[in-house]
Amino acid sequence: MTEMNFFAVDLGATSGRTILGSMVGGKLQQRELTRFPNPIIETGGHFFWDIYALYNEIIRGLKVVGDEGVDIASIGIDTWGVDFVMIGKDGGVLRNPYCYRDPHTNGAMEEYFKLVPKEKVYEKTGIQFMQFNSLFQLATLRKNHDSALEVADKILFMPDALMYMLTGEAVCEYTILSTSQFLNPRTKKIDPELIGAIGLEERQFGRYVNPGEQVGRLSADVQKMTGVGAVPVVAVAGHDTGSAVAAVPAENERFAYLSCGTWSLLGIETKDAIISEQSYAYNFTNEGGIEGTTRFLKNICGMWLLERCRKEWTDAPANVNQINTDSMEAEAFRSFIFPDAPDFANPSSMVEAIQNYCQRTGQPVPQDYKAMARCIFESLAMRYRQVLEALKDMAPFPIEKLHVIGGGSLNGYLMQMAANSIGMPVVTGPVEGTAIGNIMMQAKSAGVVKDMFEMRRLIADSIETKTYLPQDREAWDEAYKKYLEITNN
Repeated sequence: MTEMNFFAVDLGATSGRTILGSMVGGKLQQRELTRFPNPIIETGGHFFWDIYALYNEIIRGLKVVGDEGVDIASIGIDTWGVDFVMIGKDGGVLRNPYCYRDPHTNGAMEEYFKLVPKEKVYEKTGIQFMQFNSLFQLATLRKNHDSALEVADKILFMPDALMYMLTGEAVCEYTILSTSQFLNPRTKKIDPELIGAIGLEERQFGRYVNPGEQVGRLSADVQKMTGVGAVPVVAVAGHDTGSAVAAVPAENERFAYLSCGTWSLLGIETKDAIISEQSYAYNFTNEGGIEGTTRFLKNICGMWLLERCRKEWTDAPANVNQINTDSMEAEAFRSFIFPDAPDFANPSSMVEAIQNYCQRTGQPVPQDYKAMARCIFESLAMRYRQVLEALKDMAPFPIEKLHVIGGGSLNGYLMQMAANSIGMPVVTGPVEGTAIGNIMMQAKSAGVVKDMFEMRRLIADSIETKTYLPQDREAWDEAYKKYLEITNN
């Protein structure tokens, strides 16, 4: 096999990277080119992302490739979901996009349900209700007479907006659109009634593209800045979880996946959307995957809890691995939180939010970083079990193991806790699942692999995995009962 190189942009809600992926001898190799922060910008009482800074970091990464004289076959971009950029009739970005953590959507769901009933919204989309979903963000902007929305010609999700800035082509990629709560998974298109209720039209979201399709080529300006030539830009699974799940080295369909990072996303991969009274009651979501698959999952607040606490702790070591180790010195099963409680969405102090929750629920209040970290890890492990048990009720096949991808898989203590809690094997790897899925979709577009099964076989041959087996089942079963009682679940 001739060596081929692919340029992947992987943007998370706290940081971003550019990666060079190379196919050498039938195996995948990766090299990080650049890494950079992606801070939330607070101004005027609102929270924003800096789209220009992200674009500039992509250019910086491409310059590295250009300076090294590396030939790249294509470029792919993945980001977090739901957020979007508005483009004017003159083709310019109207302003920096709102961050999904902005509080302006508080109460937005209830307001929207006055226009379209909640049950109808779920029946049409099968998407988990979260106040920051794109539908409710746009409804809020419309209600507030947002000046950018009123004159917007195009509304582009984050990866689509960055591809637009590179190529001039306005597209709407399937997996990122599926996070919006206005994609109909049956038609694979935007539902006109849901956006029409807030005065929007399908044409405002660009032409539809699926993972693996070419969007366009780098503009002349970008070519001049970077020196890489007219490289094709390929739509990968633009939603980072979609790219991550594409990289799961599963042997068959009988698995659940956990994308473990700032968010924990736990689900299964199915052929068709699962939209039922049961999925509505559990508030599960159906998001688009590669090759027309559906990612049936639940969003869980993840390492965001720890990340925010680390910024406040003055007694904790700087090294997160040391924090993980130190947490094992704290008493087990002493305090639990419900990770998805509104208390932890974006508090001014995460430490105080956790302490107040424990006090309110009549539990011992963690006072130091060791006790608080252990509380976070054990609570996440319990929440994984809770969601997985709901999944088992709805899955069209038996679930035999949990594949964990993402940076959280490096926390061996949390992974062992997860195995103990769910009572089945936990297989970790790849850590850089999102970037690998991004690269492999580009490789598929280039004809290196033919389908996702071949992709996953190649990934399995290129990475190392680790398996955690359940331990101390009786103690964890008893602790789970305590967790359910405390969190009223």
